[in-house]
Amino acid sequence: MVRIGIVGIGFMGRIHFLASQKLQGAQVTAICSRDEAKLAGDWSKTKGNFGPEPGPVDLTGIKKYRHFSELCADPEIDLIDICTVTDQHAPLALQALRAGKHVLVEKAIALDAQQADEMVAVAQQNQRLLMVAHVLPFFPEFRYAYEVARAEKFGRLLGGTFKRVISKPDWSADIGDAAKTGGPAVDLHIHDTHFIGLLAGRPQKVFSTGVVENGIVTHVNTQYLYGANGPSITCMSGALAMKARPFVHGYELYFEKATLVYESGVCPLTQLNADGTSEVVSLPVSGDPLEAFTTEIQTAVQSVLSGQAHPLLSGQLARDALVMCFKEIESVKTQSSVSVH
Repeated sequence: MVRIGIVGIGFMGRIHFLASQKLQGAQVTAICSRDEAKLAGDWSKTKGNFGPEPGPVDLTGIKKYRHFSELCADPEIDLIDICTVTDQHAPLALQALRAGKHVLVEKAIALDAQQADEMVAVAQQNQRLLMVAHVLPFFPEFRYAYEVARAEKFGRLLGGTFKRVISKPDWSADIGDAAKTGGPAVDLHIHDTHFIGLLAGRPQKVFSTGVVENGIVTHVNTQYLYGANGPSITCMSGALAMKARPFVHGYELYFEKATLVYESGVCPLTQLNADGTSEVVSLPVSGDPLEAFTTEIQTAVQSVLSGQAHPLLSGQLARDALVMCFKEIESVKTQSSVSVH
């Protein structure tokens, strides 16, 4: 049994807690928060942009810690799940790894590459797993695209375009604070840079245009430049839309023998064939986003049991995704292409 301690009982901490109720071979046995109301089970102030409405939570049998050092010192905790705001990811992960705990940390891995590099190095030095919770590849539509590309089921990936749009984030003061999250070009867009890295690897350069508000890139359009033989990939991601705009993400991927099209809430995953026919891809889709988080955390549990981090949770890949975001921000602000390597 893998025993999990969650630190940070905000929106994402609640999502991880709920998703963990369906785990096999693991359970949440402790939480850590500075908020006395949350330790008492009042999670009404953990609202986010998806999932069930927050409310009271039964914490019977679960240890409650007010200080992170106490959670790290608990010999009965195997895996610490860090769900705090991004600016706390690095210091908490480093403390947990040095205390001998395996770590699952929410995206983004950190707020800069130096922090991420230290996290990867300390995990190796202490022979503990550092896993980063990039949930996108655990959604069925994105997992299918990843597996198709990896197996070259439809031949080589020739090109693609990605889309990720949210309304201006007014549901959380921390999410709206770029000093804590990096702003939309990191906190939101890193989903895309991580997945593009999975599909096609790191590009040679990026060229980005965008919208800058008070020094923060809130909307970005990027071309990922892989050279003459690489795929042609672009992405649009941002948080400019007005409140009535529902969240949407998706892609259009061009393989040698088929095209895959998906847009959440608009177009189910559809395969376009060379003979002019099309078909909706049959996937085990329930419509409940919590299932993707359960699969993600279950994968982390299996990694702890096997002693080997799953590639989809790779700390190095998460670090490279973070670097890509900052290269794109640099490109927006300099109005020029920027080398990624």
